[in-house]
Amino acid sequence: MLDWLGAWAHGVDWLHFATIPVFTGVVGWLINWSGLVMLFKPVRFHGVRIPGMRELAAVLPRKVQEVPGLLQGGVGWQGIIPARAAKMGSIAVDKAIAKLGTPAEFYQQLEPDRIAEHIVTVFRPEIPQLVDEVMRREHPRLWRDLPRPVREAVVDRVQSQLPAVVGRVTDEIGIHIDQLLDPKIMVIDHFRNNPSLVVRIFRDFGQRELNLMVAFGFVFGFLLGVPVAVVDSLFGQWWLLPILGVVVGWITNALGMWLIFEPPEPRRVLGIKVHGLFLRRQDEAAEVYARIIADDVITLERIGDFILDGPRGDRTRQMLATALRPAIDKAAGPARAAVRVAVGPSRFDTIRESVAREAVGRTITPFKDPAFSRRQAEKIRVLVATRTKELPPRDFVEMMRAAIREDEWMLYAHGALMGLAGGFLHLWLFGVGG
Repeated sequence: MLDWLGAWAHGVDWLHFATIPVFTGVVGWLINWSGLVMLFKPVRFHGVRIPGMRELAAVLPRKVQEVPGLLQGGVGWQGIIPARAAKMGSIAVDKAIAKLGTPAEFYQQLEPDRIAEHIVTVFRPEIPQLVDEVMRREHPRLWRDLPRPVREAVVDRVQSQLPAVVGRVTDEIGIHIDQLLDPKIMVIDHFRNNPSLVVRIFRDFGQRELNLMVAFGFVFGFLLGVPVAVVDSLFGQWWLLPILGVVVGWITNALGMWLIFEPPEPRRVLGIKVHGLFLRRQDEAAEVYARIIADDVITLERIGDFILDGPRGDRTRQMLATALRPAIDKAAGPARAAVRVAVGPSRFDTIRESVAREAVGRTITPFKDPAFSRRQAEKIRVLVATRTKELPPRDFVEMMRAAIREDEWMLYAHGALMGLAGGFLHLWLFGVGG
């Protein structure tokens, strides 16, 4: 054996041999670096639309259909993570947000009593204009003929009832919030419309681990290049380096993904503790994730938009109008019966309905106050962070990996192609070994 090793060492072109691990190390670094670019950029699809591409893509293999843009009839690229933003949003709800609390729990975290106080503060100055607009539109002559003190009395009665009315409104929202608010639709739509948010989730807490993955690309590539150099020196076939480059490129990318996400729980391998890089900082990740969710996704402002203008907005408006009608009746006070006779039952009901409808939008408007929403966001952030930290590691991994899993094969194929190109480049520069 020693004689054979000596003969082999004597016959090896050591410059050729030594450059192979260096080449595979550099290629490994480039694979993981460019793989990160593929993951995150561009945020929006860049490419060209080709007539007939959508129909052709529909009959192609499932894996090919997953290439960003094909099913939309284009040839180009969109970062894998932003392209799957809606899917990540869906799984984030199923794996995490649904476990963080029901819509009612989120609503209670926002302190409905404080919301009611804020609505009263913002809405009270608008009541004179609201009553005046509705009365001028529905019964201008009656409103014009009423003495000013009587008109002011009507406005004062509405304003005096405002705290009780608004309290009833926020209570009604809380009672029916499970029917009015769908966090899953809310999150999916927001992630789909703002794919850069998903990129932020990874970048804000995982940039250090992603940079480490790129650095490990060189380490993995270099180590894998040593046996490649040995095989090349033994057999000396021109096709060996390109073929083995494919293997090295594929494995380098696979190891990079494994380094980030696996294993979800700490294990000992040959006495060495191994743990997915993202999982080691689940608590820190939870804080970043919670901040993004509370600041950009499930906010009081967006809850107000959703329950009033979302798919169930009609139901919200009807419910709030029903809660406001008694206040309109009471505003007329002892003169209610006389006013009803004077203007007619139909006209009186029309006035009452108009005030209620107008009041609905203005009642919810304070939900959309960005400054107030930011102050309330801290409650949501604490809830999301606490519950995300409690997630089992496997669920946390699934939540973060959801945007990548289906498309990982593209990263591996990209690594294989770069390994192939690296093998041909080494062959062109240094020739055949062996």
